[in-house]
Amino acid sequence: MGKLRNRAIIIGEGVTEFYYFQSLRDVYKQVAFKPDYPKHTSIEELETKIREAAEKGYTHIFCVIDMDNKDEGPERTQYNKLKAKFAKPINKPKKGISCKVEFFETHLCTELFFRYYFGYTSCPYENQKSLIKDLNIKVKYEKTIKFFRKNNGLHSYFESEGGSLEKAIANAETSMKEKDDRDYTYSELGRLMKALENLQK
Repeated sequence: MGKLRNRAIIIGEGVTEFYYFQSLRDVYKQVAFKPDYPKHTSIEELETKIREAAEKGYTHIFCVIDMDNKDEGPERTQYNKLKAKFAKPINKPKKGISCKVEFFETHLCTELFFRYYFGYTSCPYENQKSLIKDLNIKVKYEKTIKFFRKNNGLHSYFESEGGSLEKAIANAETSMKEKDDRDYTYSELGRLMKALENLQK
């Protein structure tokens, strides 16, 4: 039986999100949240993680989604079906389960939000590699576990190099305001940060 806790879990699609959100636990100290990710990147695995989190009694399930592999084709269809499944909160009173599932998308990927720590861009990146190359103009970054561990917290690392979470949130919000005019280079992670802030109140 699930035990209702006023806690959040952040489910990313890989280790990048895991290490990044782990580094934010010192920022949102009043929020009990846990980063997690599927062992195998697929829509089915993501759904399994969501259902496991609900069974464990989390009240807020935040899913961090990279859109670079969901632009079209079967992945897009499967992803839309997943969002539809969890459009309404999960309520199972007899099991003590009540939670809301929310999806926060970034195109191309989470590294765009890292780029927003250092300034705004609406550049139509060709792929993840070109985005990371642009990020490296602003700050040294490698998409490897070794790099994530060596820098002892991505958030504090970005800020020590002149970046700012507040700036990233503002830039992400700007990207969403412009999303009506384009369907690329945007991030909803600023909204996720605000959701975490609201849980502190």
